[in-house]
Amino acid sequence: MSELDSSGHTPGGTSEPPAPQRRGLNYRPINWLLVVPLIGTLFPAFFNFRSPSIGGMPFFYWYQLAWVPVGVVCTLVVYRSTRGER
Repeated sequence: MSELDSSGHTPGGTSEPPAPQRRGLNYRPINWLLVVPLIGTLFPAFFNFRSPSIGGMPFFYWYQLAWVPVGVVCTLVVYRSTRGER
């Protein structure tokens, strides 16, 4: 068993941790799928209407709520497509 000095390192060993690897931006086309929910909810002109209503809920509200599962599916597809790149 090797002895440790006061800083917790072995004598004669390097005291600096290895430099972290820099990760560049990932410009794969699948990542553009994340922009779809953003565009769908970013511009109020797309959804600033009362009709058609569903169960008394104006279009404005159910349109916004409909984007929640769409955003989850888009995020899941991108995550599963890129998780091996880490």
